[in-house]
Amino acid sequence: MGGYPVIAYSIAAAVMSVEIERVIVSTDSEEIAEISRYYGAEVPFLRPSQYARDESTDNEWVLHVINWFEESEGRVPEFLVHLRPTTPLREPAIIDSAIAEIRNRPEATSLRSGHLAPASPFKWCLRDKKGYFKSILPGYSNDYINRPRQFFPDVYIPDGYVDVLKTSFIRESGLLHGEKMIGFISPVCYGVDTIEELEFLQFELGRKGSPLYNYLKINFQ
Repeated sequence: MGGYPVIAYSIAAAVMSVEIERVIVSTDSEEIAEISRYYGAEVPFLRPSQYARDESTDNEWVLHVINWFEESEGRVPEFLVHLRPTTPLREPAIIDSAIAEIRNRPEATSLRSGHLAPASPFKWCLRDKKGYFKSILPGYSNDYINRPRQFFPDVYIPDGYVDVLKTSFIRESGLLHGEKMIGFISPVCYGVDTIEELEFLQFELGRKGSPLYNYLKINFQ
């Protein structure tokens, strides 16, 4: 994207963050590891292949990272800031705000970003076997869900802008997020899962620019 690997943008965001102390990439790919090192990340291990399958969960590789810290360095960071490479365009200052928020709320088990849904899912329908639309909410009539969206609560779409995970909670519970997950409201952001989405992000990059792109241009000609 813009002449740089998509993962380079997430590495740049971490490097430019004031709050993030180390930038580590977990991957099972030697090629991605080499690219990541070039753009400033550490890759001190390769992710085991059993944690890198299409059906692998975040829990698996996060626990692998925590165990690596414990076994290799004898200490585990208090927080892991998860920046998904498939969400390349971010503002480092917003990442820092998210980290500051969870630091100021010791009762929280994690933080996850999300942006306001443009359309309320409370107005959505299921289609039954006879072809009739029914509300996805039991007890809500079709006429009720046809009311203006202002009658319904705001809903947020979890996105890949930033997750902050608390290692003490993960080690105690085996869970990543828990029930006291701070909902950090992020700007609307877009992930890259298809060629069409990549093309759209290329367009957005050309239209709005990005501090990450500027950083990459200055430091990696």
